[in-house]
Amino acid sequence: MVELVKNNSGKEIEAFLDYGKALVDSALSSLFLEPWAGRFGRLSESMRYSLLAGGKRIRPILSMAALSSVGHDPEPYIPLLLPLELIHTYSLIHDDLPAMDNDDLRRGKPTNHVVFGDATAILAGDALLTYAFTILSDPRYDELSSEKVRLAVVRELSHGSGLAGMVGGQMLDMESEGRRISLEDLEFLHRHKTGALILSSVRIGALLGEAGASEFNSLDQYGESVGVAFQIADDLLDVEGDAATLGKAAQKDNNHLKNTYPALLGIDGAKKMAKEKLEAALDAVSGLGEKADHLRGIARYIIERRN
Repeated sequence: MVELVKNNSGKEIEAFLDYGKALVDSALSSLFLEPWAGRFGRLSESMRYSLLAGGKRIRPILSMAALSSVGHDPEPYIPLLLPLELIHTYSLIHDDLPAMDNDDLRRGKPTNHVVFGDATAILAGDALLTYAFTILSDPRYDELSSEKVRLAVVRELSHGSGLAGMVGGQMLDMESEGRRISLEDLEFLHRHKTGALILSSVRIGALLGEAGASEFNSLDQYGESVGVAFQIADDLLDVEGDAATLGKAAQKDNNHLKNTYPALLGIDGAKKMAKEKLEAALDAVSGLGEKADHLRGIARYIIERRN
C-alpha cells in the first residue's frame, strides 16, 4: 500500500491514481483466468475487449479513497470493488450501440459493437452486469467482509446502476434530446445518469469500511458533489477537447442535441458551477483530516482532467 498523501500536490494524487489503476487492472485481467472464460469464446473475448481497453478506473479508486478515509487499507478489498468497473463498462458498451449514442470510438479504439456486432455487444454488457453480482455474493469473501455488509453493497450498487440511478438517468437523457430543459431538470438527470454510480462508489467504500454515521454522512455529501462535478467536467471536455485526447468523438453532445451544462450556463458558467461543486466536496470531508487527502485530490483531478 502507498502511504497516504500528506498534501494535495498533483504528483502525489497522480501516484495514488496510478497505484489504484494498476491494482484494478491486474485484478480485472485475472477474472478471465477462471476456467469458464474459455468456454464462451467470442462472448468472453468481447467482454475482455472493453473491460481491459483502458480507462481511469475512477469508480473503484473512489471506493479505495473512501476506505482510506475511514482508516482501512483498501488493497485487500480490490476484488469487491471490481463490480463497479464491470457495471461501468457494460454501460459504455450499451451506450455506444446504434440504438443509443451510435459511437464508433471509445478509449481510442473501435467500440465493441463495431468489432463484435450488435448482438454480441448486448450480451457482453449483460454478462458484465450480472457477473458483478456473482462476485459480490461469492462466499470466498466472507472473511474479508460479512454477508450483511456485502448485501448492503449489493443494494447500493443495484440502486446506483438501475432504474433509480444510471439506467433511469440514461432514459431521461435520451428523452430530453432535441428540447431545452431547465437547469434543475438537468441536475436531476445527471445525478442519476452519471452521479449515481459515482456516489455509489464512495458509499461502497464507506460500507466496506464500516464507517460511522458521521463519517458516512460526510462521504455521502462528498459523493453527491463529486458526481455532479464529474459530469460538468465531461460536458466541458466535449466542447473544449479533441478526439485524439479524449479517445472518443468530440462535440458529440452538440451533434446529438443533448442538454449540457455549457449549453445551459455557457462555458464560464459551467466552470463556475464545477468549482462550486468542488468546494462543496472539499467542505464535506473537512472533518476527516489527513485520511481524506486522497478524496480531496481526486475531486480536484476530476475537474482539472483533460480526458
